[in-house]
Amino acid sequence: METIGRNSECWCGSGKKYKKCHYQFDEKLRELKQEGHLVPSHNMIKTPEQIEKIRESGKINIAVLDYVAEHIKAGVTTQQIDDWVYEQTTSRGAIPAPLNYEGFPKSVCTSINHEVCHGIPSEKVVLKEGDIINVDVSTIYHGYFSDSSRMFCIGEVSEEKKKLVQVTKECVELGLKQVKPWAFMGDMSDAVHQHALENGYTVVREIGGHGVGIEFHEDPYVSYVAQSGTGIVLAPGMMFTIEPMVNMGTDQIFVDDENGWTIYTEDGKPSAQWEIQVLVTEDGYEVLAY
Repeated sequence: METIGRNSECWCGSGKKYKKCHYQFDEKLRELKQEGHLVPSHNMIKTPEQIEKIRESGKINIAVLDYVAEHIKAGVTTQQIDDWVYEQTTSRGAIPAPLNYEGFPKSVCTSINHEVCHGIPSEKVVLKEGDIINVDVSTIYHGYFSDSSRMFCIGEVSEEKKKLVQVTKECVELGLKQVKPWAFMGDMSDAVHQHALENGYTVVREIGGHGVGIEFHEDPYVSYVAQSGTGIVLAPGMMFTIEPMVNMGTDQIFVDDENGWTIYTEDGKPSAQWEIQVLVTEDGYEVLAY
């Protein structure tokens, strides 16, 4: 951590003197680091100005998913969902973050049943009664990123699938309750993991959440199988996603050989995922996108 004079301008860009701004914050981080804990770097801490701009991006992300929720049904193709996302995002002056990201060809990820994540929309894929689908929307607005996803049950869905979708949402909600200033990322992770296990499910280990806001994917990496009391310290100003991928069967997964993107469960059983974007605040958390 850089050394700054107490009367120098604070590193956060507030214009205030360091001693009046982030001095006590940094002292707390130094103490925690000396105790052996992993602490965030300054570039993981969002400023009030950045937070406000990311918040605006999040509002668009939410609105786009709301539109999908109103129109999704059996008979719709995943390409139609992609068209909706592109149109609803761009009409608000924003850009779909997935489009052309590291070669991804579409504006949204649509993952159905045993697809864990990164499903690619297609005119050939038609939603049918009994499907469950994750629609993962990410938005760039004036250079700032937001990211969230929701599960949708198409028509009459089996009780098994309904339970998986519901329990996965509960995992996110229980994890969120553990997001507190000066707690640990592992506190959130453990709450997610334990609830999934208690319901007979597994959580994907190889893929997790991420920091987000200034870039699409930032530090820290967010695991959902870590133990309580471990992991990076949750300092006010940190921002990341809670997005566990919960499988009905094994936690083993594989990547589509042909498209190099879509990830499936190894045993072909369903997977579910909800994603929210969370800011750690001075007294708890704020959900910026859901």
